[in-house]
Amino acid sequence: MTPGPRNLITDIPGLKVGNAQDEALKSGTTVLTADQPFTASVHVMGGAPGTRETDLLAPDKSVDRIDAIVLSGGSAFGLDACSGVSDAMRAQGRGFQVGQARVPIVPGAILFDLLNGGNKDWSENPYRALGRDAFLAASQQFDLGSAGAGTGALAAMHKGGLGSASLMLEDGIAVGALVAANPLGSVTTPGDRHFWAAPFEIGAEFGGRGPDPSSGLGRIHVSRKAQAMHPAAPDSTNTTIAIVATNAALIKSQCKRLAVAAHDGIARAIVPAHTLGDGDLVFGVSTGACHVDPAAMAMIGHAASLCLARAIARAIYLASPRADDLLPCWSDQHGTS
Repeated sequence: MTPGPRNLITDIPGLKVGNAQDEALKSGTTVLTADQPFTASVHVMGGAPGTRETDLLAPDKSVDRIDAIVLSGGSAFGLDACSGVSDAMRAQGRGFQVGQARVPIVPGAILFDLLNGGNKDWSENPYRALGRDAFLAASQQFDLGSAGAGTGALAAMHKGGLGSASLMLEDGIAVGALVAANPLGSVTTPGDRHFWAAPFEIGAEFGGRGPDPSSGLGRIHVSRKAQAMHPAAPDSTNTTIAIVATNAALIKSQCKRLAVAAHDGIARAIVPAHTLGDGDLVFGVSTGACHVDPAAMAMIGHAASLCLARAIARAIYLASPRADDLLPCWSDQHGTS
């Protein structure tokens, strides 16, 4: 298994990603879409999710293909980004056919970035426009780090961000991950130099510092994020929201299992993960372009978990400083290669 040419989720043919952000707001939105509807499901393991249309992704529900997925900042306000995407898709004549009507199916998930220092004193919800702009910007190439839904993200010790990674398997199967990392937990080991995901790094995609050689690493240290947000409740301001995708032809139940397997990547990259105060969830997506033996599902799920762990580390590694940031960037302390 090797990364695709971009090391992005868009190494899966047909997928596109767009970002839109507002630097004054310190927030933004990311949209994954494709030229054709795709199969998707979702699995939630955090205790505080914020979502739209995710019930429809259960294997027993009626719609088997969707048009886009939204990851957004803004907490509950950010769910309106899905409406902006729906507006833009409707204008293009896209969506699920219901008689003479077309209804774009746009599930989404949000992270909490309302206390990160940006200007949140809006008179009109800005996320509908951000969603539309992100959809219209969708392409195979997109920015990581402090971009899109990762613009205002914060991990326990550093700025969070938007990350992505890919792997190419045998028989033409491609797997990729896209994540907005805003966790309660830390993405780095004590001392901040090494990433928890280091054993899964390929090349120097997030610095090449290698695994931490110390022992006793699981002990939790004081969170800079919690200190910066005092007296707000630090266990209510977090989440990691992600999409894993493949070109393997999967049905909805298999997309669900893909999402379940990929959650291992969150646990490998963030400590602690899946807490009551995180809304951790993963969407599983199939473009259906490559028919595979069902026995390949184990390897596809494994690849998805590896991609997600690497994408989370890349999100923090590539975050860049902005005025009035609450937390340092990893690159502020260690530079980037």
